[in-house]
Parts: sequence; C-alpha cells; structure tokens
Amino acid sequence: MTLTRLLGGDRPPETDPVDTESEEEPAAQEPPSEAPAGRLRRAGAVALIAALVLGGGGFLHAAHQLRSAAPAQNRALTDTEATTRVAGDVGSALARIFSYTPDGTAAAERSARTVLDGRAARQYDTLFARVRDDLTAQRVTLSTRAVRTGVIELDGDEAHLLVFLDQTSHKGASKAEATTAAAQLTVTARLEGDRWRITDIKAR
Repeated sequence: MTLTRLLGGDRPPETDPVDTESEEEPAAQEPPSEAPAGRLRRAGAVALIAALVLGGGGFLHAAHQLRSAAPAQNRALTDTEATTRVAGDVGSALARIFSYTPDGTAAAERSARTVLDGRAARQYDTLFARVRDDLTAQRVTLSTRAVRTGVIELDGDEAHLLVFLDQTSHKGASKAEATTAAAQLTVTARLEGDRWRITDIKAR
C-alpha cells in the first residue's frame, strides 16, 4: 500500500461510458476485496507519520507559483549555488525527522527541534506525541530518504520546494515484511543565519 493511498490520494478507476442506445444495463462490478489486516497494520506506522504532513493542495499551489514567479525575483532560476544549498538542507532535514528506530524516537524529535519552525514544528510536536508510545511498543523502524528535491521558488530568505520521498518501515528485527511507500511534499523553508529551517509541510 503506497503512502498516497494511505493519505486518501487514490482515485477510483474510471469505467467505460454507458451506451445510451442499449437497453441492457452493465453488470454491477464486484467491490475490490479488502486488504489483509496484517498488511494494514504493517503500513500503519507510515500512515501515522504521514499524518504529520497531511495538508493537500500544495502541489497545485507550487506549480502555480513556478509559472507566476517573476524571473528577476526567483533565484531558483539563476542562482545554482543557493538552489543546491536549500535543496540539500531540506532533503536532509526531512530524512532525519521521518526516520527512527524503536528506541530512537527521541533522536528524531531532537532533529525536528533544530530543522523545523512555525506551523511545521507545531504539527510535528502535537502529532508525534500522540503516536510515540505506539511506535515504540510495536518496535517499528522507519527509514526515509529524499530521492528528488526541486526548488520551485527562491526569493530572498524564503524558498518553496517540491520533494519526493521514499519510506520503508518494518516491525522488530526482521525486514522480511517491510512496507514501502512514497510521498510528494511541498515545503516552505526560511533561511535563519546559515541554515534553512522548514516552516510548512504539505502532502500532495
């Protein structure tokens, strides 16, 4: 089960249009069988962490910004060094705050305090507190990596990015039943001193 589906992003398959000249109605399709309960439980940890970034609509907003931003203001189109820096900082930060071991959730929270600010920090603190005990009790390990990070707009000390993540989770010591998922996020970051901090995160 992909992270997109866990976030409710899947759409029902389109059916062929009904022939209005035919008097016979198409046979009702059987509903798809439910996923096994075990599979849902294994994917549960990823769903819980995904809730931290649930927002929706961000991708379309980011695409509009890319089309409408004035080239003279959008340094993402002209400043390669600054663009590479913000992309690296944000991609690394997301991988750190969404990766943990059963006994290492505190490390992820410490990382969050150094790389998150504003709305993103409040979301993370509130929702991680709700799921921390369950993740530890279930011995869940989650690994996240940013596979692609694109800077949509870079204007002064603020940046808007589109980030593609891969996530892998498993319970206990065995990795035989690992669950993988993907996510697309739009991220807002602000430069503070010599470090970019994430202020907002939304899932597509």
